[in-house]
Amino acid sequence: MSSLQQAIGQSQHRSTLSRLRSHQVFWVFVAAVIACVALSLSTDAFATERNLFNVTRNFAFVGIIAIGMTTVIASGGIDLSVGSVVVLSAMVISVLMEGGSPFWIAAPAALLVAMAVGALNGVLIAYAGMPPFVITLGMLSAARSAAMVLSNNKMIYNFGPDHDLLLWVGGGSTLGLPHPLYMLIALAGLMAFVYRWTRWGQYVFAIGSNEQAATLTGIAVKPIKVSIYMFSSLTAGVAGILMAGWLGSVTTNLGNAMELTVIAAAVIGGANLNGGEGSPLGAVVGALLIEVIRNSLILLGISTFWQGMFIGTFIVVAVSFDRIRHMQR
Repeated sequence: MSSLQQAIGQSQHRSTLSRLRSHQVFWVFVAAVIACVALSLSTDAFATERNLFNVTRNFAFVGIIAIGMTTVIASGGIDLSVGSVVVLSAMVISVLMEGGSPFWIAAPAALLVAMAVGALNGVLIAYAGMPPFVITLGMLSAARSAAMVLSNNKMIYNFGPDHDLLLWVGGGSTLGLPHPLYMLIALAGLMAFVYRWTRWGQYVFAIGSNEQAATLTGIAVKPIKVSIYMFSSLTAGVAGILMAGWLGSVTTNLGNAMELTVIAAAVIGGANLNGGEGSPLGAVVGALLIEVIRNSLILLGISTFWQGMFIGTFIVVAVSFDRIRHMQR
């Protein structure tokens, strides 16, 4: 009897390992761990407390938006406007606080503006039937232009009476961990629950897998699509507020080309560009790997001009592996 139980236990163990190896996020996590170990051995600067703090804070910004992007991609769409929503949200809270508004009024206002951008994207995509690529690409330009108009294209560094509070929210730490990391952990946990246990989460993947079938089964596809793009913009708005507090100033260059990094994190983390797949954990791990690579390039003295090359290569490799994995099913 004991030998039978042992055999069953070994079989279950092998089955668990097999399932882990079949997930892209597992291999991305392994790659991130290997990169961290290699950097710790090759340079003395990586494993320092200050550098690790910077890595966790920087990847948290990308991870927060990547969770929203993963939701969009899982539904079969794409959102190229998140980088511009970051700067628009940061500029709204900065202008309001500079004018004397308290943080507790300026922050919700910035998030509402971000969600309004997402709602406009969603309505044009879901109800007008326009391509997500075109709409969000146009919004990329429009939202950044709105930020320029709002600030008169000037740097804002005085955040009024609650100046120190904003700096604490975005740039402070608790128990040695940066505050953006706490936000990332909370958001990832919440969305893991939403994806698995709520109808909205299940509908997101149903729409991405087969939108026509989802419509025929009675799913309200159009309103859900609008809510998906609103959620994506909301995550960008949250990141914009946190980044404003971290930097202590806001310029219209904030978030420039950030959408590429965010899409890369989502795809590397297992989000299928054809829709129907993705996870918050994958978005977090993908963001971590990208930040570790970016940090390693800096520490090893490699020109920052090569960062785009590495990120682009990782996107191509991740999509290629995803295609191979689906062909073998």
